[in-house]
Order: sequence, then C-alpha cells, then structure tokens
Amino acid sequence: MDLPEEQKGRSFVEVMNEKYSPENFPYRRGPGMGVVVIPTAGLQGSPMKDRLNLPSVLVLNGCGISRAGDQAEIAAFCSHVMELDLSHNKLHDWHEISKIVLSLPNLEFLNLSSNPLVGSTLQPQCAEAFFRVRRLVLNNTQISWDTVMLLTQKIPELEELFLCLNDYSSVNASSVACPSVRLLHITDNSLQDWAEVRKFGSMFPCLDSLVMANNNLASIQDNKDILQRLFPNLRSINLHNSGLNQWEDIEKLNYFPKLEEVRLQGIPLLQTYTNAERRSLMIAQLPSISLLNGSVVTDSEREDAERFFIRYHLDCPKEELPYRYHSLVTKYGKLEPLAEIDLRPRCQAQVEVHCEGKVEQETVRCSACCDAALSQKEQVRAQLQLQRGDNAIARQQRCLVLKAGLLCVEEAERT
Repeated sequence: MDLPEEQKGRSFVEVMNEKYSPENFPYRRGPGMGVVVIPTAGLQGSPMKDRLNLPSVLVLNGCGISRAGDQAEIAAFCSHVMELDLSHNKLHDWHEISKIVLSLPNLEFLNLSSNPLVGSTLQPQCAEAFFRVRRLVLNNTQISWDTVMLLTQKIPELEELFLCLNDYSSVNASSVACPSVRLLHITDNSLQDWAEVRKFGSMFPCLDSLVMANNNLASIQDNKDILQRLFPNLRSINLHNSGLNQWEDIEKLNYFPKLEEVRLQGIPLLQTYTNAERRSLMIAQLPSISLLNGSVVTDSEREDAERFFIRYHLDCPKEELPYRYHSLVTKYGKLEPLAEIDLRPRCQAQVEVHCEGKVEQETVRCSACCDAALSQKEQVRAQLQLQRGDNAIARQQRCLVLKAGLLCVEEAERT
C-alpha cells in the first residue's frame, strides 16, 4: 500500500520549483547572475520551464528531499546542470537518487553527504546512472564498502571520491581497479592498520592525493619495494592526527617515488618537540618534499633544517643515529655546535672606585647611566633652546656620556 503524499517527504521537483520560482529567484538580477534556461526545440517539459532561472550549479541541501518526483520534469528543468548538492536531505533509497541523476545528462559533481543511506542496497542497474559523474561526495552516509566498489566500477571517469565520517575500520579489496581516481578523501574514519591502506594502492593505481586525517593509523608497515609498486603516482598525503610514533615511519614516506607534499600534524611522535624543531626535523627527514603542512619549503629553509638536523644528533650514540644523519654529514661534513651568543643589553656594569688611595669594585646599574645621560641631554636642550633632532644635540652626545659616567662614579663614591 502506497503511503499518503504528506508522509513521503518532499520531492526534488517540489523543492526546485519552490527555490527557483520567479518569486524566490528573480528572472534577471543583473549581468552574469544565474543561467536562464533557453527552450529547446522539440523538448517537451514543464510549463514553468521557460520562466525559471536555473544555474548550472544546483544547491538543494537541507531541504527535506526524500524522493525524485517526476523524471520528465527533472529532465526539462536540469538538462544543463553540471553540479548538484543534495547533502543533508532525507534520501534513503538509491533508486530515487538514480532517477534524479539519470535525468541530468551533464552532471559531473554530486554531493550526497549526510543522507541516511545506511543499509540501502544499490542495484547494478541503478549504479549505471552515475556513469558521467567525475566527483562524488559520500561523507557521513554510512554506505557499505561494497557499495563504494560497485560505484567505482560503474563510473569509468570518476576522479575524486570523498568517503569521510563513514566509520570504516576495514575495506575489502577489489579485483577490478579504478584507474581514473586521482583523489581519495577518507578522513575521520577508524583505519588503524596499514594493511587496509595498502588496498587503496591496488584499487586506485593512479592515485595522486590521499587524505587520511583523523584516522588512528599506527604505522607504515610496507618496505620500499611494496610502497613504490602500490603508490607509483602518489604526490600528496595527509596523515594529520594519526598515531605515528616512530621516525622510521617518517623515513618511509621517502619511498613514495613522486611524493612532494606532506601534511603531518598532531601525531604522537612530534608532541615533545617545539614547533621550530618539528618543522626542521621533518624537512631534513624528507628531502624531496616541497610542501610541508601547507607551507612551501624554500632552498634556504631546507639547508638550515638539514644543518640543524646534524647538530641536533651530535650527542646521540652512534648506534641510534638515523640513516638520514649519515647522508647529511656526507653533504655538509660533521658540523660543530653553534656558539651561544647573548645579545641582550647589559643591566649592570663593574666599575673601579678610586678614593683617597683606596680602590674598590662596585656594581653599577646601566639604567642609572642611561637615566643620567638623558637628564643631561634635556638640560642642554633647555639651556640652548634647541629643537629635537637638532644637530647641535648630536655634538653633545660624547660629552653627555662622559658626564653620565662621572655621575655614576660620584654616586658610587658617596655610597
């Protein structure tokens, strides 16, 4: 038995008519504002089609949409739409979603985040409706990994895949690779074992960027040969707030042959270091990285970091020295510790006080000399009626300093 209309939730067509009606979305708002849908000869569609102003990017998030509505209406309204945001709605049936997507022949970006899709089964024939999509966002949908694999197999040109907040602790390997995916964004899940991450390499062999922030990944377990084989094209990796706690894991990042950008903050390994030490030690450990935590690594910064790395490990036992230390010593030589120079202004000075044949050592506050000099300077200015900055003042400086010194000595003699 069909549910009454009022219990079915809102349809895609209803929300679109409401949001983009002439009353809520003016037909003309000025040059470049919106896209007017031009009637196409021979296309039968909605009688409202010719007076709606529909952009090529539709944002219908948080509108309570639970079903598609009339597909003919969607096709008439949205044949030109390239990006669609349906996040935070009530879509729970892949069949209804596929009806919407199938009616958008130019769709390249689809955001289904925060729709209640947990437990919903995606049939292969419905998955084929997504074949034109290039960027797919499925954050916080709780969809199964099998559903993810089905979608990647049915979308031949998928380039970006977002799977955050889906509680994945493991993933299933796929026998069919998806070579088109360049970006995998899978933050805020529960992936702890590198054996699960390893599967991404075989599933997405052309992966360029891997974003895995806020997964409690314990270590990078593979050796150089395996990492080079599984991730030959990886250029960027984000491991913010992972569980890495060994420098050996950082060294293994050098095994990714094309890696040039690393984001790695909030890991246990770096907690005991200062901010400056963290950045310098990381730069020195990763010679091929050009971007660290979003900041460009310049040539001069790299040289300073590598020299710091050598000096930082000067007192380490030989058996505990990292491999990178030896290669940097070969490059720069075994550097000596930097001299410690205190450039802070002196607060006190030692003076000899000669009085009636006696000589005593006294400590004089330098501020007293400065105060006396400034006082004498103001007196001379007042007597000569000079303005500030007058060259005559500059000619009195040597005399004033001498007077200030004599005053300090006289003050010491009286004490």
